[in-house]
Amino acid sequence: MVFSSLIFIFAYLSVTLAVYYISPLKWRNLVLFVVSLAFYGWGEPKYIALMLVSILVAYIFGFFIEKYRETSKTKAKIFLTISLILNLSALLFFKYYNFFAVNIGFSVIENLTLPVGISFYTFQIMSYSIDLYRGEVPLAKKFVPFGTYVTLFPQLIAGPIVRYKDVCDQMEERKETVSKFASGANRFIIGLSKKLILGDSAAAVVEMLERGGEFEPSVIGSWVLMICYTFHIYFDFSGYSDMAIGLGRMFGFEFVENFNYPYVAKSITDFWRRWHITLSTWFREYIYIPLGGNRVGKLRGFFNLATVWFLTGFWHGADWNYILWGVYFWIFLVIEKAFLGKFLKKVPFIAHIYSLLIVGFGWIIFFYSDLNMILDTAKHLFAIDTKFASSGILYTVLRLLPFLIICALGSTPLPKKAFDKLVDKFPQLQNAIPIGSALLFIVCIAYMVDNSFSPFLYYIF
Repeated sequence: MVFSSLIFIFAYLSVTLAVYYISPLKWRNLVLFVVSLAFYGWGEPKYIALMLVSILVAYIFGFFIEKYRETSKTKAKIFLTISLILNLSALLFFKYYNFFAVNIGFSVIENLTLPVGISFYTFQIMSYSIDLYRGEVPLAKKFVPFGTYVTLFPQLIAGPIVRYKDVCDQMEERKETVSKFASGANRFIIGLSKKLILGDSAAAVVEMLERGGEFEPSVIGSWVLMICYTFHIYFDFSGYSDMAIGLGRMFGFEFVENFNYPYVAKSITDFWRRWHITLSTWFREYIYIPLGGNRVGKLRGFFNLATVWFLTGFWHGADWNYILWGVYFWIFLVIEKAFLGKFLKKVPFIAHIYSLLIVGFGWIIFFYSDLNMILDTAKHLFAIDTKFASSGILYTVLRLLPFLIICALGSTPLPKKAFDKLVDKFPQLQNAIPIGSALLFIVCIAYMVDNSFSPFLYYIF
């Protein structure tokens, strides 16, 4: 079940909201726990047991970590290590076994499917165990609130990665208000429109250019493909994050932001402060800083960064292109730290163009699992043994131009700033927001009725 489906909005969400709000306050975590398990099990009921085992392991070992944290660091560390290994083993097996089997020469396991969302909920569970060991969060004494934290359906499948320290107080006490619910519904609709109207439309262009067959490889076609995939992955994933944050507010939660207009970044370092913020934060807090971060020598710091980016790439998928993607960004981050960063600060316009080009080609590496296709696309982009424009591509570009302009503007803070200025000048426009949201929602419903099943891109990670 996906958020951008009629059955989710008019069946699952409607029933869940009704049951949640008619339930007494003390039962609401249990309601969310049960309905979240139902949401997860809609497509893969066999993996509910795996998730519950992961939750139970972290919950039980949490008591031992808490017990020995102050009296015996060694014992506490042992229990932490066991908890982490047990939780990571499921992720490593389902996500990476066949990758290593193929590359080592072992037999692969046929029909071994990746449990949806396991990369996200495993990291959430691990953050609780590590923060508990550090003394940064209280022990989760009640199983249901802890289980609800892990399984909470708005962010279960594709984030944002919510750390226990960010919501532990909300699990015990939160306020559901009409204004918060309205704000959440509005945020959900914005995310839904980003996904359906912009993200899916950009994906359709990518599919047309990449698999259509009527377009020969060309410089223009390859650039349009790269640009449209760049828009697709942003509007798809940031749209999901908007929906998750909006749904959280509808149930009284406040989740951390996951995107901050990454395509306005003026360096790769800046980009990764803005893109998938919760993942970057997770790797910084639990990998980079424990390794020594940038507090060690320069070469050791670069090695620490390499470790983080190898793991970041590999986290996204068990294939060589994801590892290459991580190494690719590590190289530019090192170059910026070494000398380029100071120059980029002096030339903001050039820095912005540089960032867009580096990120755009990075998405090409991310997109193609076939390394030969990555190399071929690079040749097309830079006019190596490739015609400038194939038959029909110029017409296609002209036809797409308004859409591309809308996507470009939509990926910047300009529309929001313009609207906020109008509201400041004409406060009565604030009253038009519910009407605008309702109309936008109707358009999204029309898209859902017309389109086939369209899962979120990050479901596969």
